[in-house]
Amino acid sequence: MKIKLKETVKIKKGWSLYKLAKVLNLPQQTVYSWASGRTQPSYENMDRLCETLGCNIGDLFEAEPVQQKLDFAVNQ
Repeated sequence: MKIKLKETVKIKKGWSLYKLAKVLNLPQQTVYSWASGRTQPSYENMDRLCETLGCNIGDLFEAEPVQQKLDFAVNQ
């Protein structure tokens, strides 16, 4: 599953990923890695994200698989 961190941070707080990294006291590279999909946050960090952003885990992930979106786009 792809995390939609950048969009959620902007909607919920109006922050950049850089500011989120500073608030969470994490390396900027870690947060950017989550946002790009290279890595996923640990359960502990997922809880911290949700608490900091005031959201639930479902808000952080794509609602539908990417393949469904691609299939839909091709069939249009």
